[in-house]
Amino acid sequence: MKKISKKTLNKSFWRWWYGNLTGFSQEHMQTFGYMWAMLPIIKELYETREEQQEKLTTYYPFFNTEPQIGAMVVGITAGLEEARANGAESIDDEMINGIRAGLMGPLAGIGDSLIVGTYIPILLGIAVGLAEGGSAIGPLFYIVVWNITSTWFQKFVYDKGYELGGSAVELIVGQQATAFRESVIVMGQVIVGAMAASWVNVSTSVQIATNSEGEPVMLQGQLDGAFPGILTMLFVLFAWFLMAKKNMSPIKVLLLFVVIAIVGNIIGSDILFGFGSLIG
Repeated sequence: MKKISKKTLNKSFWRWWYGNLTGFSQEHMQTFGYMWAMLPIIKELYETREEQQEKLTTYYPFFNTEPQIGAMVVGITAGLEEARANGAESIDDEMINGIRAGLMGPLAGIGDSLIVGTYIPILLGIAVGLAEGGSAIGPLFYIVVWNITSTWFQKFVYDKGYELGGSAVELIVGQQATAFRESVIVMGQVIVGAMAASWVNVSTSVQIATNSEGEPVMLQGQLDGAFPGILTMLFVLFAWFLMAKKNMSPIKVLLLFVVIAIVGNIIGSDILFGFGSLIG
């Protein structure tokens, strides 16, 4: 009976860890990183070069998912490939690619909401707080904590995927997994909203009148009295609208805001200056 060695499994994992986005292309996305991770598995399970080439082509079709939790797919297909090499007739190219294609979307939904939309913003929020005053602790905290935790998580789900094999599919795409994924998405949205309120500070210096004592009446003070933080909220919603509805990239949105701020400061004290000063 053929059994993938621990050394080969580790080699496969580290190839995925390093290469999942290294050989990235718009046509194939993560396909080549996936094939590179599966190559040590194929070489150990099949003796002839012809067999190895034939089995490796199984993993050539398009593949793309959230790379951290996507390590589970590599682990699952490693377990399936081991079973196929030992004569499991029910496991063929179509079955393996069906599982790969079926897991891409659900895992991307879980990973994007749980990792990208929740965990990373939390780490970045802590890092920004630690970096106040120009401290290097903030970026060092993020670099160290992110690399340690993400690597441990990827190795954990890779090993669990290998142990579970095909039985992991129902666990990931079943009804309970759908409910979990939807709840994580909601939690991620709440976290992102909280981060925006904590770290985005939008204000205006526009003066709208002078009171009876000759003191200036500022627009910001009136807004804070009626709806504290409304400019921050509108600014975040405007950025979301540009990216989600107008398909503008984050870089273009950032450049637009910089231009608005510059124009506002050049013009001076009129309404455009107040809007431009939102950046500051």
